[in-house]
Amino acid sequence: MNASVIPIQIKAVVPANAGRAVFLGNDEKVFVIYVDRSVGDAIQMFMDGTPKERPLTHDLMASFLAAFGAHVERIVINDIQGSTYYARIILIAENELMQKKIIEIDARPSDSMALAVQQRAPIYVTRAVWDEVEDMSEIVRSLENRALPEEEEPESEDTD
Repeated sequence: MNASVIPIQIKAVVPANAGRAVFLGNDEKVFVIYVDRSVGDAIQMFMDGTPKERPLTHDLMASFLAAFGAHVERIVINDIQGSTYYARIILIAENELMQKKIIEIDARPSDSMALAVQQRAPIYVTRAVWDEVEDMSEIVRSLENRALPEEEEPESEDTD
């Protein structure tokens, strides 16, 4: 991996006006990408390991990939134009003769993130995007502080 991409993680998925806000970043900086509610919920379900009664769209996509001997190697959020982000999914496919092929696919960042979380693949952002996005670290810290329950005094009970 070269210095033109930065490794990031999903820090939080929170409800927003028309969907979900996905906060991404590292210890240095956090930024937000707004996604459709259904994909945001799928990302959260993959993060939480929530079992599903039936396969969702991203489960279906993963099944197709596996059937062809492919998996998500990584995703890269590679461009931003206005408020629209762009991403690439990098797949590795291996055939029955153990020949490897690298495939790069243009995709929405939301779908890319869902597949990356589902398949435990790393997420990267290009330096150009990283330098352009606004730092939202304070917002994520305030969300984390609100989510932490206050410690309560335990009631004394005999538990022999």
